[in-house]
Amino acid sequence: MTPLRLGYLYGLGAYLLWGFFPLYLKLLRPAGPLEILAHRIVWSVLFVALLLAALRNVGFLRALLRRPWALAGILAAAALIAVNWGTYIYGVNSDRVVETALGYFINPLIVVLLGVTVLRERLRPAQWVALGIGASAVAVLTVDYGRLPWLALTLAFSFAGYGLVKKRLGLPAAEGLFVESAVLALPALGYLGWVTAKGDLTFGHVSAGHTALLVLAGAATAIPLLLFAGAANRLPLSSLGTLQYLTPVLQLGCGVLIFHEPMPPARLAGFALVWLALIVFTADAVRTSRRTRQPHQPTSTPTAVPTP
Repeated sequence: MTPLRLGYLYGLGAYLLWGFFPLYLKLLRPAGPLEILAHRIVWSVLFVALLLAALRNVGFLRALLRRPWALAGILAAAALIAVNWGTYIYGVNSDRVVETALGYFINPLIVVLLGVTVLRERLRPAQWVALGIGASAVAVLTVDYGRLPWLALTLAFSFAGYGLVKKRLGLPAAEGLFVESAVLALPALGYLGWVTAKGDLTFGHVSAGHTALLVLAGAATAIPLLLFAGAANRLPLSSLGTLQYLTPVLQLGCGVLIFHEPMPPARLAGFALVWLALIVFTADAVRTSRRTRQPHQPTSTPTAVPTP
């Protein structure tokens, strides 16, 4: 099998798993969002630690401790991914899967916005058009919801910021996930201890299947991320960036077709504007990517980021 074909298989595996992740999270009820988040963090640390030990790849920790600026970046990345995971779990288990899908549809546009505001990048005209259409979509959806779609915006901004920090750190997927989860593990364990003292812990008190599903949250977090890393090493950014839309499409399908969440005409119009913005954005990225293959025309393309 060629590396390119293997890359597509890895990418499809990652985005399919992320796309159907709401189905898994629904099975974790009656555990609350914070308990699910705490278990996801704790079991991720253990799963990735075992993986790194099996690969005999623990030497990176010594090198990391000699980079204080990297440790500060890891703290920022850990805080952002905790906000993202917690918001997503809350959205799914409060029957707002459609709004979580919206967050990951607009995530690429927020990545571009951060490029302008934080990195001082210059946008091409098509990218400005895509951002304008995206802003119009948020306005339409605000009218439809009667409020800002804060859950979608929190997901988009937290994960775009996480992607920006991760790009600066340059840590491999497994090592990065281990360190970020390890930073969050102490607060997570503290929360689980507090919930246990209150007598509200569901772990071990619902059923054996429920307990097993909570334990498997670590593997469910790490496996798609590792598949994504394998795809990123083998695919062009334009291909990876196009594949990433598979996840919110599947999440939207779960919300509307499986969980029967409402999709009134105004909300559908807002989503249509988001999709139009993404078509403009993706067409420009593909066109720019093709130009970079020609000599003497170095042009940057938007960075594709994984979906949690």
